[in-house]
Amino acid sequence: MLVFWSERLVFLAVPKTGTTAIEGALAPRASLVLRDPPILKHSPVYRYRRFIQPLLKKGADVEFETLAVIRNPIDWLDSWYRYRHRDDLVGHPNSTRGVSFDDFVDEYAKGKPAPFAAVGSQAKFVCGDSGQILVDHLFQYEQQDKLIDFLEGRLNAQIDLNRLNVSPKVDTTLSERTEAKLRRKCAAEFEVWEAARR
Repeated sequence: MLVFWSERLVFLAVPKTGTTAIEGALAPRASLVLRDPPILKHSPVYRYRRFIQPLLKKGADVEFETLAVIRNPIDWLDSWYRYRHRDDLVGHPNSTRGVSFDDFVDEYAKGKPAPFAAVGSQAKFVCGDSGQILVDHLFQYEQQDKLIDFLEGRLNAQIDLNRLNVSPKVDTTLSERTEAKLRRKCAAEFEVWEAARR
């Protein structure tokens, strides 16, 4: 999470949406950087509103706007799968070694997935209990140019993003059956991503 005090803007870091690259480019300009532990770095909007927003209100008379990036749900799961496929997780319950991407997505779409597929929800990250989007500025990961244009205008600075925290390449073939199940069981994920289109 990055807080830009003068600009009254808070960047909420949805995991696996290029947040490490954004942090690398913008942390020097931020007034507050929450990078550790991950539960703080990746605070969803409900946690921001409960804990961080009241703190910011103590020092400012105006509301801070929030910004987040959301990724195509299949690509987002692809990134999680590859991230959890790395060597240092072998033998850990979160490891995806020995699990196909199709099985990973099938498990994710269950109500309570196994630890290796329990990666959270982008929709829950940016929405309230009733499903309404609570983030003021929501961008699709796939529309980086629009995100950068917004940030450059808001922060009055040129921004160059470098690819950081890139996961290993592995086979991520997804069957039509499993994709259909994901779209049916996790429809909110796709709805929020579509809502971010600009």
